[in-house]
Amino acid sequence: MSAHISNVRPKPDQVLVDIVDYVSKYKVSSKDAYETARYCLMDTLGCGFEALEYPACTKMLGPVVPGTLVPNGAKVPGTSFQMDPVKAAFDIGCMIRWLDFNDTWLAAEWGHPSDNLGGILATADWLSRIAVANGKAPLTVRDVLTGMIKAHEIQGCIALENSFNKVGLDHVVLVKVASTAVVAQMLGLTRDEIINAVSLAWVDGQSLRTYRHSPNTGSRKSWAAGDATSRAVRLALIAKTGEMGYPSVLSAKTWGFYDVLFKGKPFQFQRPYGSYVMENVLFKISFPAEFHSQTAVEAAMTIHGELAKLGKSAADIEKITIRTHEACIRIIDKKGPLDNPADRDHCIQYMVAVPILFGRLTAGDYEDAVAKDKRIDALRDKIECVEDKKFTKDYHDPDKRSIANGLTVEFRDGKKMKEIVVEYPIGHKRRRKEGMPVLVEKFKVNLARRFPSKQQQAILDLCMDPKRLEATPVHEFVDLMAI
Repeated sequence: MSAHISNVRPKPDQVLVDIVDYVSKYKVSSKDAYETARYCLMDTLGCGFEALEYPACTKMLGPVVPGTLVPNGAKVPGTSFQMDPVKAAFDIGCMIRWLDFNDTWLAAEWGHPSDNLGGILATADWLSRIAVANGKAPLTVRDVLTGMIKAHEIQGCIALENSFNKVGLDHVVLVKVASTAVVAQMLGLTRDEIINAVSLAWVDGQSLRTYRHSPNTGSRKSWAAGDATSRAVRLALIAKTGEMGYPSVLSAKTWGFYDVLFKGKPFQFQRPYGSYVMENVLFKISFPAEFHSQTAVEAAMTIHGELAKLGKSAADIEKITIRTHEACIRIIDKKGPLDNPADRDHCIQYMVAVPILFGRLTAGDYEDAVAKDKRIDALRDKIECVEDKKFTKDYHDPDKRSIANGLTVEFRDGKKMKEIVVEYPIGHKRRRKEGMPVLVEKFKVNLARRFPSKQQQAILDLCMDPKRLEATPVHEFVDLMAI
């Protein structure tokens, strides 16, 4: 006879407790984290403004019922929409992620922590407008930056030692969990209510990665983060009503997350929550490309210039070998037909071929008009990836966190170019001094895509003044970016 299952409700899993105690009690004191978060806020919004040039993105935006206007609702920067915070979070998150150009975190699991800004900014804006309407003090941009630092930390620290992709789950599960915790705290939930909210995020059936991989690669990967951060706002609001949570959501035998979705393994942690992730986050500054390819694209741009000096062209190339790290091979080493932009921006061969041929890689280069150039596929067929174990080791080393790629070009006449190796992309912490001025220029370009000159300047001036920016009420900051 089998033993009875205990129906004694357990204490919350320690993973839940640690997340909630962090968002509720931890005081961020790192000046580096706040400075990086300010640049992250600028860059993340800029990525969204560029995405608004693409109808495939804009068709996803707007109220569920067309024409709906929510008084004191959250506004979507760069648009005229003002909606409930759940849909606004989706739209902001969708814009941010659409072109694969926002920040990145690489570890056992990879992801894009700034995806959480959808839920954070929408909630902060909505709460601020409600507060002002009721004669109370609004949230400030410093509150948004604090929320960003904490969401980055939760997502990034879980990702350090726990690979969701290896069990077929998408990294947006961590966006949902991090956004839920931070948004719940912003909404003023009690400690127990925040635990309930975070448990609800883990209970959700999680997204499969199939939309990121052959043969199903598609545009859902561009709105999956918006979906996750939006769901987080919804779950936090549900928990705010007093709805119960599920304390052993992770560890429950048979029915918990570990047994159902993580092969029975509990999460492992490398470090306690602090501000490490924001301080070390990677920015995509020069190229809208999956981050494991960023250094390869930098090397390819150098090759383009060297070919001209040698009096050669891509037609003279016999073979290109990419010496790389294991994660790159697992995610973006791709042969065969590429059916859509989402397919192309996750193919390292495509992302190397375009800059070698044209000396550039822009979001527009993933569209059909460019992809139909037969020279791209001809060059793709000549590109092979090989793993370098040291590159893989340095990729996981917390003191290095490199994303190295080395490209070697062999010509039909038997000659060979010296290998071009780039270990750290311009968006890496080790290249902050070099990278941040370029990031600001990227932001200026993206502002110009959407706003008249006077509005561009007002937004830029505020963002470049840290003290004034942090003190600005959130709704006033968002109003600056309304159309």
